[in-house]
Amino acid sequence: MPRSKTAFLFDLDGTLVDSVYQHVLAWKESLDAEGIDLSVWRIHRKIGMSGGLFTHILLRETGLEITHDRVERLRIGHAAAYGRLAAAGSVKPLPGAKALLAWLTDAGIPWGIATSGRMETAAHNLEALGVDPSKVPVVTRDQVRHAKPDPDLFVTCAERLGMDIRKAVVLGDSIWDMLAAQRARSLGIGLLSGGYGENELERAGAYRVFADPADLLLHIDEVAARS
Repeated sequence: MPRSKTAFLFDLDGTLVDSVYQHVLAWKESLDAEGIDLSVWRIHRKIGMSGGLFTHILLRETGLEITHDRVERLRIGHAAAYGRLAAAGSVKPLPGAKALLAWLTDAGIPWGIATSGRMETAAHNLEALGVDPSKVPVVTRDQVRHAKPDPDLFVTCAERLGMDIRKAVVLGDSIWDMLAAQRARSLGIGLLSGGYGENELERAGAYRVFADPADLLLHIDEVAARS
């Protein structure tokens, strides 16, 4: 089979798996346990960036002291709460996600996953999606120095696929994905399935925006380049 001219680099939460609001609720539970009162909508606006950066920004906004112990407690609390939500069966693939990945595989177009989440939470999503990280490149926060909006996750994912990041397409649901794509010098495709609006994604650099993976698959001929 001729080698593909491009690769698809996917975010995970809100892009392939319907899990953004579970993450929001998990962070809310963890923050409440720490005595940090923040509205749910403020939490949602930061989903998609790295957990460490996320907690630092939230704590900075509250004026509370940022300590390593506090950040670690928030991370552990979030992971535990998210694990309970995932175990309850509320985390599922987004419409068309499995079909889209199957189409890319059949078409000989390489793809991988790059998520700002650590493997302790990403594992739940990968299981729901039916993706085996021993067979598909999956890059998590644990494996890079900086997460989104820095480009490290996507750059590393492209390297593992043996592809030039400048010829890759980054697919994500948040402005943090699109900013990371720009910094990696990749084209960004936005999805509305994480709660960000079309205008927000376009302003952050998305050159096309689709509703969800099913909508993208319906228009795949507009974005997939093959030899």
